[in-house]
Amino acid sequence: MTEPADEPRLLTIANRFAHVDTWVFDLDNTLYPASSDLWPKIDHRITLFMIRLFGLDGMSSRALQKHYYKHYGTTLRGLMTEHGVDADAFLKFVHDIDRSSLPPNHSLAAAIAALPGRKLILTNGSREHALDTAKQLAIDHIFEDVFDIVAADFIAKPHEGAYERFFDRHAIEPKRSALFEDIARNLIIPHARGMTTVLVTPEAGHEEKRESWEIAHGREPHVDFTTNDLAGFLEGLTATSQPQ
Repeated sequence: MTEPADEPRLLTIANRFAHVDTWVFDLDNTLYPASSDLWPKIDHRITLFMIRLFGLDGMSSRALQKHYYKHYGTTLRGLMTEHGVDADAFLKFVHDIDRSSLPPNHSLAAAIAALPGRKLILTNGSREHALDTAKQLAIDHIFEDVFDIVAADFIAKPHEGAYERFFDRHAIEPKRSALFEDIARNLIIPHARGMTTVLVTPEAGHEEKRESWEIAHGREPHVDFTTNDLAGFLEGLTATSQPQ
């Protein structure tokens, strides 16, 4: 959690990011808060897709869904590998959700825009979902590009190949980059490659909506910083450099 801090501590944190010229953000439950209903809607549609695909009951479909997710990084990768499911049909179906409940986040937009350097989205979802969601948040104009699951050849975070493709596609120097993510295991490879890592946790008073094995609290060695207020954390990185 981001705690109130005096100016020396803020300067210390900001100095840890002074070398960063590329800012990379996960999408779901990171750029929008975990308290939003967007991820539960997507999660439900994944289960529904599997019910229709296999003719299983909801409980069995969900168990299989989570098995593939844990083993492959995404349910889609498991379905493609073991059942030859068409990726485009899956992505269109599961991301066909109502985003109107998500309000624009002008504070976040200003905080990201103030960061020096490039800004990119790295997601296991689709490019269209990322763009539609970023537009709903009123932050779509800030990002240089979106690197999605298709661009990664359907190799999902946390697997090393996803990051290697991302680094190559966008000519990224990991040691000059920072990654903001809501799932701790997705920070293991980036941290090993030299990225500064930030775990984004649910806001105070909101419970985790992830699987129990996904939940982390920022004490892992591959997590450099933890915050439950992304906009506030980013504002702190640039406020110390502003003239008083």
